[in-house]
Amino acid sequence: MIAVIDYGAGNLFSVCNALSYLNIAHTVTSDAKEVDRADAVILPGVGAFPPAMQALGEVGLTGTVRENAKKKPLLGICLGMQMLFDRSDEMGDCAGLGLIPGEVRRIPSDRVIIPHMGWNELVITQDCPLLQGIESPVFTYFVHSYQAFCEDENIVAFADYDGKVPALVTDGQYVFGAQFHPEKSGEQGLMMLRNFERMTI
Repeated sequence: MIAVIDYGAGNLFSVCNALSYLNIAHTVTSDAKEVDRADAVILPGVGAFPPAMQALGEVGLTGTVRENAKKKPLLGICLGMQMLFDRSDEMGDCAGLGLIPGEVRRIPSDRVIIPHMGWNELVITQDCPLLQGIESPVFTYFVHSYQAFCEDENIVAFADYDGKVPALVTDGQYVFGAQFHPEKSGEQGLMMLRNFERMTI
């Protein structure tokens, strides 16, 4: 069972639609005990970083997410990925979950359209269980104005958008983050969600 965290700031509809299409058992919850019982956790997110972190705290799940990230697979999607890092400067300095070292800042370019919206190719830099069985080229769907800045060792894949934009990241253990939307990225994105489920077996 995968717990999809509902904290009022996530794009739950598209994620749950994809999981249902794949017949992946999941529950949408803001209950800490239910998250603890789950085999894996998905942290979705849309909008701005500070309100999302505040909302996660208001439902009492900040500590729960951090604790579960030490022992079971966790996938942050879009803003949910950004929340995995130490901090963001969106709307002022705001602390994140601190699960992956790094920070989030606005995409630093005046030569491309912000937000980064649409399909882009992933440049895969290391093996990752989420990418098992997926053949290159891999194209995924992005919608974001801010990006992560972190060490190369934490970057599984990046997209070129007038610079290196981390697209798939990991702490090297249980935590994974996708800046793109796997649930909106066609068959390859759905395969990533299936691979995430397989990590619980």
